[in-house]
Amino acid sequence: MPIRKFAFVLKTLLVAAGLALIAGGPALALSDDEAKTLKDVNAYFNSVKTMNGDFVQFGPEGSQSDGKFYIARPGKVRFYYNPPAKLDIIADGKSVSVKDRKMATQDIWPLSQTPLRFLLADDIDLQKDTNITNVLVEDDLVTVTLTDQTTFNSGVLTLIFDAKTYELKQWTVRDAQGYETSVAVYNVVANGPTNPDLFKIDYLANARQGRD
Repeated sequence: MPIRKFAFVLKTLLVAAGLALIAGGPALALSDDEAKTLKDVNAYFNSVKTMNGDFVQFGPEGSQSDGKFYIARPGKVRFYYNPPAKLDIIADGKSVSVKDRKMATQDIWPLSQTPLRFLLADDIDLQKDTNITNVLVEDDLVTVTLTDQTTFNSGVLTLIFDAKTYELKQWTVRDAQGYETSVAVYNVVANGPTNPDLFKIDYLANARQGRD
């Protein structure tokens, strides 16, 4: 998979916790209410060590795909697209695998060189680790807008949280070309049991791939 496509996939899926970012630019001056809300969002994220659920992704040209995700912090995640999509993303604590099940190909990167390292960190701090440009606190929703200055690409992320539980409900990525991709998560279970086999990367697959 080309690096540009890999970056796009990571950005549209892995900012689920609003953490696939590197701080840059001046910090936004927050009101006391906004600062408290971000602190509560951070507290919620840091209380969740495992998470699983369903996602629906809407592409910039109207395409739609869905699948399931599983997270076990620190360091592990699985994003599995349902057919007809064939993508499968796994982080096992040290590496990230992006597998195309249709093409039977797999690309692997060090976890430390991808935005996933923020999502899967032990300690999460939105205000410290990201560049926030806007916070909107409403009765039912909290909307946080951030600029992404990662080494992969640049863009704007809009994250929507439940105002009472601080659970993530939806996010939208607008890339440097103005294209938007939205992802909604639902049926989310926090701190439930998880299967370690979900996060195993088949490293031998790359060796077999090279012989074909």
